[in-house]
Amino acid sequence: MVNINVFSQILSLINREVFNLLVRKYDSDKHHKGINSWTHLVSMLFCHLSSADSVRDISNGLRSTTGNMRHMGISRVPSKSNLSYMNAHRDHSLFRDLYYRLLDDLWQKQTHRRSELRQLKRQVFLMDATVIPLCLSVFDWARFRSAKGAVKLHTILNYEGCMPSFVHITDGKTHEATVAKTISFPKGCVVVVDRGYVDYAWMNVLDSNECFFVTRSKSNMKYTVVRSWKSEELREAGIIEDQIIELDGTSASRYGGKRMRLVRVLDSIKNIEYQFLTNNFQWKPQTVSALYKERWEIETFFKHLKQRLKVNSFVGTSENAVYIQIWTALIGILLFKYIQKRAKYSWNLSNLVNFIKLNIFVKIDLWKWADDPFISGKPPDEKGQFVLF
Repeated sequence: MVNINVFSQILSLINREVFNLLVRKYDSDKHHKGINSWTHLVSMLFCHLSSADSVRDISNGLRSTTGNMRHMGISRVPSKSNLSYMNAHRDHSLFRDLYYRLLDDLWQKQTHRRSELRQLKRQVFLMDATVIPLCLSVFDWARFRSAKGAVKLHTILNYEGCMPSFVHITDGKTHEATVAKTISFPKGCVVVVDRGYVDYAWMNVLDSNECFFVTRSKSNMKYTVVRSWKSEELREAGIIEDQIIELDGTSASRYGGKRMRLVRVLDSIKNIEYQFLTNNFQWKPQTVSALYKERWEIETFFKHLKQRLKVNSFVGTSENAVYIQIWTALIGILLFKYIQKRAKYSWNLSNLVNFIKLNIFVKIDLWKWADDPFISGKPPDEKGQFVLF
């Protein structure tokens, strides 16, 4: 019989010594009003797991677990005013740094196998941004459009394991390419982006730093074809044409007068043609197409983050409170994916999150349950209760 609930066992995955070092680094327990940083973290993770709609829901929900507080490492349940104050004043950088430490300590030490692109040995980074809408009348600091508010989550997903290795939160108006220009990528890696990132000056920097890129071309791109390949073999693989091109006009000077490769691909299901740009001239055209296809992994990550954790509505209205809720959501999804990775049962992430939410305060062994979540044994007799007669 296990005497610790599932939530407490998930919290035990976080190294308290590492957390305490970060607390001392940011001096985040100064003026903490009786609610220390760990209690704050537990409260926000509970918010995501319970889908709480307000600080009142968080406080009342934790208060109902009177016999479990010691196992969660808290001695006092925060009131709604305590939580509101801490969300507004405790530096969100504490939770940001905790996410990156957990990424190093839990996730990066795991062995990850690529579902696709096994033949490609280079590091692959998938970069994109997602907008999180906010009500402008409540979140007046997050002006996006004249009548809309938003923050934007700029993310780089490492294809090895598909967890963010870089996250930057900005206002909704900041363009993706603006943030991309501030990032340095390791030599020899592959950066996969959508056409919203097409900036020829930035792509020239990537090429000069010996990084490869794969993206979709813009519909108004002006270029001259230098060389072209077509064949029945390529056509059978879905490749319409493989071209070497030179950009025209000012675009050419922005890209340094270099040549690019344009791969035209036909989606036979939708009967739509896609055009992919890259600066690698050695890959097979099918590899270029497959690389861009894997960009969908970052869209899947955004979907899980928004649908399975609490990032579409917020329990605090200040900028710091919103940032804390987003960073604790990232911590939560990292812990869930770690459990999914370690479990012997083949979990779908959405099912795992839902099942954990249903059993959050049940006192069962987390790992035994994750390995074998359903009652195993002989199926019931087909005759059912009629066997009695």
